[in-house]
Amino acid sequence: MDYKIVDAHAHLWIKQDTEWDGKPIRSLRNGRSIFLGEEVQMLPPYMLDGQNTAEIFLSCMDYAQVSGAVITQEFIDGLQNDYLLSVQQRWPDRFVCCGMPDTRRPGFLDQARQLLDSGFRALKIPAHRLILSDRRVMLNSPEMMQMFDLMESRGAILSIDLAEGDAQVAEMEEVIAEHPGLKIAIGHFGMVNRPGWLEQIKLARHVNVMVESGGITWLFHSEFYPYAGAIRAIREAIDLVGADKLMWGSDYPRTIVAITYRMSYDFIQKSPDLTEAEKAAILGGNAQAFYGFGRLPELPYIKNMSE
Repeated sequence: MDYKIVDAHAHLWIKQDTEWDGKPIRSLRNGRSIFLGEEVQMLPPYMLDGQNTAEIFLSCMDYAQVSGAVITQEFIDGLQNDYLLSVQQRWPDRFVCCGMPDTRRPGFLDQARQLLDSGFRALKIPAHRLILSDRRVMLNSPEMMQMFDLMESRGAILSIDLAEGDAQVAEMEEVIAEHPGLKIAIGHFGMVNRPGWLEQIKLARHVNVMVESGGITWLFHSEFYPYAGAIRAIREAIDLVGADKLMWGSDYPRTIVAITYRMSYDFIQKSPDLTEAEKAAILGGNAQAFYGFGRLPELPYIKNMSE
């Protein structure tokens, strides 16, 4: 291939020790976690101590020839700001890390300011987690809009995952209209294959909005590799907003419990239904420009022993 690959949606953490909507999430051994009261395989089983570190991810990235990655966050993993800031500082040529204020509770504007002051160039909102059993935090609430004012003035990027369908699209339309200079990445490919997902994709018709595909292999897990339904969805999104608005994301590490890291993108690379120019844009070029990656490393192909 004559282009570099960038992962626009991945996760790192030292330890899961948190809760969401009153339900516990805890790291166990052998890649397992207690997740909302159920024991699940959260990580590949060789991650024995529950730590999902940058060093392990870099090894996966080098093997799969992924030059850079955007490290996003999720409430279900707990706030990882201190660790991710250290990752950003140690490997600035490989990672763009998102800080995450706790937008579930009032007072997050000050947290956001502190995160930007500390060196984060992007902030994350897992907005689908803001629709709680006892309340809903609106994306167009006064404190949210003040945070977006701050981010726009600082040139920070917003990475955001929305609830299924169009549940939060109207709120996002207001945010976009009020902050035309705020760069926004919509995650999980709009919760593709859920009713109303194209309403999220249409947000990318705005000049400052992109869509990334983190979690698409999870969403099409029932049909499995090579994810023909995911390719059809990508084709539909290209026809709707253009290939220059789409970015590949793996949702590492949860997705690679079922598949290898390379498989999370090579179903796109090998598809006959996408042009080479579309593949180059989606798999790397768009994210490299949008997130401002600098000089990304050249990664050679390493032959497998079994080949």
